[in-house]
Amino acid sequence: MSNAGKNLRYLRKLRGWTQEEFANKLKIKRSLVGAYEEERAEPKLEVMEQVCSIFKLTLEDFLFKDLTETVGGSYLDRRRQLKMVSESNEIRFVPVKAAAGYMTGYADPEFVDELNTFTLPMLAPGQYRAFEIMGDSMLPTPSGSVIVGEKVEDLDDLKNSNTYVVLSRNEGVAYKRVMKNNRLKNKITLISDNPQYEPYNVSSEDVLEIWKAVYILQKANAAPVWDVNQLAGMVNNLQEQVSTLKKKLN
Repeated sequence: MSNAGKNLRYLRKLRGWTQEEFANKLKIKRSLVGAYEEERAEPKLEVMEQVCSIFKLTLEDFLFKDLTETVGGSYLDRRRQLKMVSESNEIRFVPVKAAAGYMTGYADPEFVDELNTFTLPMLAPGQYRAFEIMGDSMLPTPSGSVIVGEKVEDLDDLKNSNTYVVLSRNEGVAYKRVMKNNRLKNKITLISDNPQYEPYNVSSEDVLEIWKAVYILQKANAAPVWDVNQLAGMVNNLQEQVSTLKKKLN
């Protein structure tokens, strides 16, 4: 018999979360958390996989092991250990030299496991990846910066004007601002912060992965020094592009 409901309740309480808070993290309704915990319904596979990812468990342990009977240490010790493990998010780093290989190996666990990793203590539990960007298309973010992104599972969750790392079949790895197209539902528009670069469309069918930018890591004193006249010209160009885009999208 599955212990999923019992373990779900135990893990939630171990972290001190309310059902509402847990539901928000799992992106499901609070009533579903209640139904799972009371064993009125069995959690869907994708929900169980997400729980296992947050708490660093195997699906087999979550389903068939009674986690409330874990041997070793007091309740507080187990809570502290679990909290430390779940919050030590390993961020796999994709440098520029590995970008071509990542295009073909992004879905290969063995390839991904070979990528170097690091951690950031300020990150909430989740799935993260870091990408090195090159070029001046996203100035003032300088070339060589590292973008730490959180995985976006559904393109419907994209927010207009936010920055994302987009992996697509035709464009490879690109760090851009994203605009959803009201006329063409199957396309998204990628926009550079540097107005010298024209926006372009990417078909949603060609998008392989998308990561919402949450942190930008860069070398000290790496930001470019701007001339006032140059900045004014860029702002004017950007305003013109935004006006043109709004007309096209609406």
